[in-house]
Formats: sequence, structure tokens, C-alpha cells
Amino acid sequence: MENLRYMKKQKSSLSLIVLLCGLLVAPALPAQQYPGGLIDKTVAVVGNEMISISQIEQEVQMMRAQGMSSDRNIRCELLEQMLVTKLFLMQSRIDSIKVNQDMVESELSSRIAQVKTSLGGEKEMEEYFGKSLYKIRQEWRKNIEEQSLTQQMQGKVAQAIDEITPLDVKQMLDTTKKEDLPIVPVKYKLSQICIYPDREAANMACRERLLALRERIIAGESFSMLARLYSKDPGSARKGGELGMASKAIFWPVFSDAAMSLKPGIVSQIVETPDGFHIIQVIEKKGDMFNARHILLKPEYTSEDREKAFKTLDSLKTEIENGAVSFSMAAKFYSQDPATRTNGGQMCDPQTGSAYFEIDRLKPQDYEAIRYLKEGDVSKPIESLDNEGRNGNTVYKIVRLDKRVEAHPASYENDYDLLSGMAKQKKSMEAIETFINEKIATTHIIIDPIFKDCPFEREGFLAKIRP
Repeated sequence: MENLRYMKKQKSSLSLIVLLCGLLVAPALPAQQYPGGLIDKTVAVVGNEMISISQIEQEVQMMRAQGMSSDRNIRCELLEQMLVTKLFLMQSRIDSIKVNQDMVESELSSRIAQVKTSLGGEKEMEEYFGKSLYKIRQEWRKNIEEQSLTQQMQGKVAQAIDEITPLDVKQMLDTTKKEDLPIVPVKYKLSQICIYPDREAANMACRERLLALRERIIAGESFSMLARLYSKDPGSARKGGELGMASKAIFWPVFSDAAMSLKPGIVSQIVETPDGFHIIQVIEKKGDMFNARHILLKPEYTSEDREKAFKTLDSLKTEIENGAVSFSMAAKFYSQDPATRTNGGQMCDPQTGSAYFEIDRLKPQDYEAIRYLKEGDVSKPIESLDNEGRNGNTVYKIVRLDKRVEAHPASYENDYDLLSGMAKQKKSMEAIETFINEKIATTHIIIDPIFKDCPFEREGFLAKIRP
């Protein structure tokens, strides 16, 4: 859904290795007929935890609803995954691992908001699942709490390994075929000097354009037509600015607050978000959901802004190349980017924190500027984007190519950190498998004989099938 472009970034997964997240968070679906006419019953016991045939069928139905294909062994695979999940869950309780309730409530609210948006509202959600929203919340909260415990336990097992040593890395290299080693893509280390255009003047001009559109709408012109003509949100512009019925939780809070305060048909004052400036017209409100139109405008900069910045940057480039000033010193004195000027202009990937960028992590404008440079060369002035807002804001800059590392098979000398991470992951996976196999051997497990022909990956489960 295009309106999800405003969605806040979701938090990353809690654990290092998540084996079975989906199994713990899939909501219960309406009652159904089970294979072979079976009524619901318990088909596996793990300690004091039980697995019913309805839970397995709910997973199958959820997979199909999400467009996933399933083969004839899918129920066997799901049961094995559920059995493993229960082993981690039991151990988490033995170890008295605590649930992060703030995380649970945040995740619960996010899931409900997404499903309500997908189904069209609270009533539609209750009809689909065949129960009240209160009951759904109770069930999902329990599932997410179990997910949290399981993930934390997996992480605890994975992290219990010894520290990775250079010897571990060398041993991994010695036992790995050269063709199986990862290919490290070409990487670039860069520095920059940035100058921003006159944002205040551009913001003011943007507001004035939006006010003029608002006045035209109030005077009787069609909001939808003006949105199609002028809105800078391509997803909604072609639909007359309409976003569709959605939970307020998926938009920027200031946008949602403004929309929820409006009566249908009324046009809002200007609302500023990290995406730009909006005017909003609510079409319908339903609980904490709304459908609205909006027109988005973004600041536009003049040719004078560009020429002035390029002149300054070109002069700095000349001074740097003549040796009158170092790039690092020029960045500290002249760059307007607070994230890089304090360290001499050195850039880092905002997501990974690495000082090296792979090609697909570079902004296209930056890559075009440095792709043919030699190490130590400084680019000509370019117009690019910073890392603020949804898509970034206009910035003018010069970029220096500090170092280029060509694509190559991972090696001990050049890629120790990468190989160390691989060795750690391998050890973590081995620790998890050891944990699972030990728990299978020592835990009271009973599996219904209807699963006697299942091709379980772990042979220990075969011995647990009741005769």
C-alpha cells in the first residue's frame, strides 16, 4: 500500500538467530475442517507444553493467506518447528527470562494497526477472526510474549559460545573450499564537504504555494484535481491525494494528529513532517482509523542557491588540490553537515556504521561523482541528498575517494571481521543444534502416531512418536 510510505521504521528482531518467529505470532483463525475429518485434539506434548492439530492447521491457513505454497509435508515441517520452539520456550521459563512488556505492547499495537488497515477496520477484523478485538489482543499478546522468550533463549544459547579467535578463523578457512568463500563486493571509503541551500527561504516559498492551493480549495476548486496536478506524493497523487482507510499508527504522529482532529470535508492548516509540507482533508473516520486526501509539497531551491554553493565548493576543490589546505581541515571549517565535518568529512554508512560503502548503499549522485576517480581525487561539485527525512534533502557537495577496495574472495588478511562473523555464526548455529538435540533426548516428548511417516530432520523426534 502506497500510504505505508509514511510508516515508521519497525524495530529489528530481538535475537541473533530467529528460527521460528512466525509460528509464535500467527493469530488464531476461524474454526475449520481438519484433514481426514479429524476433530481438534492434542497431537504432541513437550514437557508441560501441548500442540494441537488446530494450531498446525491455523499455520497452514495463514501461509496460504500470505500466498505461500505448501507441499504435502508442510504439516510435518510445521510440527517439527513447533516442537523445537517449545523446547526453547520451556528453557526460557526454567532460566527465569523476563519479557520486555514495552516491546510486547509496541509490537502488539503495530500488528493490530497493520491488520486493521489491511482488512478495513476494527469491525472487519473481528468478523475475519470471528472474535472480539479484546480477545484478539489477549491471544496475540500471549503469542508475542512467547516469541520474546523464545528469541531471548535462542540468543542466550548462541551467545554462550567462546570468543572467536584468529585460530578459529583460520580453521574455518582451512575447512572451506575457496569457491564457497563469500565474494566481497567493491567498496568505497569517502569524505565530503557539504553546503546546504537556503532552507528557510525555500520552506517559506513552499508554504506560500501550499497556502495558495488551500485557498483555491476553500473557494470551491476540487481537492482531488489539485492533488493530481501538484502533489509530490506520486502514490496518492494519481488517486486524487487519497490515502485509503488506515490506522493512524502507520503515519507520522503529527500527520495523524492533524487528520484525527479534522471533521470530514474540512481542509487542515499546513502540516510539516519529515516528508515535506501537507494540507489534509479527511474523508472518513472510524475509531482510530481514517481515510484522507492530502497534497504534499517539498521545498524547491533556486539556481542562485546552486550557483553560489558550486562556486564555493569549486574554490575549495582548487585550494585542496593546490595543497593550500587539507581536505580534512576544509571540511571542519566549511562543511555544513554536522555528521561528518567534526571528523574531517569522513562519511559512514548510516545503517551499518561502516566507513566503507558498497555500491548499492551509495546514493546514485554520489556514486556517479566518484566512480571514475582515483584514490585521493576530489570530485567536481554535485547536487545530492543527505540522510534526513524519508528521501533526503537537497545538499551540494564535493566528495573525495579515500580508498577503493576491489571485489575479491574473502581473505584472512583483508576481511578478518567478515570471516570472524561467519565463524561466530557457524559456532552459534552449532550451539543451537547441540542444545536442541540434548533437549530432545532429555525432555518428555510424545508425538501422535498420525505423524509416524513424517520425514523429520532431527531423528530424535522419530523416537518420540507414540506406538
